[in-house]
Amino acid sequence: MRLHRSHAFHVVIFFCFICMLRAQDAASHTVQDTSPHAVRMINVENDVALEVLDWGGTGRPLVLLAGKGFTAHVFDQFAPTLITKYHVYAITRRGYGNSSVPPTTDANYSADRLGDDVLAVVEQLKLVRPVLVGHSIAGEELSSIGIRAPDRVAGLVYLDAGYAYSFYDAGTGDLTIDYNTLRQQLDRFTALVPMKERKELLADIVATLPRFQKDLAPYQARFAAAPDSAPAPEDTAANRVDVAIFRGEQKFGGVKCPILALYADPHSFGVQFKDHPEALKAAQDKDQSETSAQADAFSRGNPQAVVVRIPNADHFIFESNGTETRKALDGFINTLPQ
Repeated sequence: MRLHRSHAFHVVIFFCFICMLRAQDAASHTVQDTSPHAVRMINVENDVALEVLDWGGTGRPLVLLAGKGFTAHVFDQFAPTLITKYHVYAITRRGYGNSSVPPTTDANYSADRLGDDVLAVVEQLKLVRPVLVGHSIAGEELSSIGIRAPDRVAGLVYLDAGYAYSFYDAGTGDLTIDYNTLRQQLDRFTALVPMKERKELLADIVATLPRFQKDLAPYQARFAAAPDSAPAPEDTAANRVDVAIFRGEQKFGGVKCPILALYADPHSFGVQFKDHPEALKAAQDKDQSETSAQADAFSRGNPQAVVVRIPNADHFIFESNGTETRKALDGFINTLPQ
């Protein structure tokens, strides 16, 4: 099973567990690249160049964005199935693969900074209002662009990517987003700011604290059961990038352009519970409850969105359910003005 990024797993505080999942996912995609694409390096700012793959094709430009820990090559099998209708590109995010790895500061890996990278590639490729297709954490780049530069794209497609990093629901909360919000509020509160602003910040902090405490509650039992001897995560360049991306997540509301959002609802658990049907049912019910709640919130916050739920799909929905993904993609793009 390859777990999706939900508020239950994706947070700096639980980085050891996340690093393990990232390593497992990356290993599952370590295959020889035989996909027929051209490769370009495109500068997006001083000393930062991104790997961009181009499969060619005819029709509207389609730009694929990978999930956290993956490169554009994660689409090596999916992209060629799209080129009869679209001109297909994919971008390797900064910090991964052959793309540049800038210092892992918050500013270098914020969601808006990563969104700016995508816009820079679109501009240099001279693409006119492409459709952006993002998997997993790439939902944050989609939302950043859809809020700040909706006129630059024809539409956005979220491939199991419409979670809290791309649309924050205050009713549900999210540990990573709430942590980042509280951290920024505290940093600002301790700065030399006027009293009026300090009073406003204090009110914001008091409002955030109960939500953050609620986010932490499910993990108390898990941490109590964890051995003290559990190793710390390795201090590697890849892990530092992951932490920077966690810290760069932002709180996004609704976007201002057409949307297609696909959800694996519930997610497939593979063979994890093959001999334990009751445990499988419990895991599926919990996953469906959380995923459905987020999908519902995403739909309310983006009333123009077409939301498609595919039961028992993998988080890598474009692999496990490629035919359904392409059908939904084609149907959505056919509704977009030229």
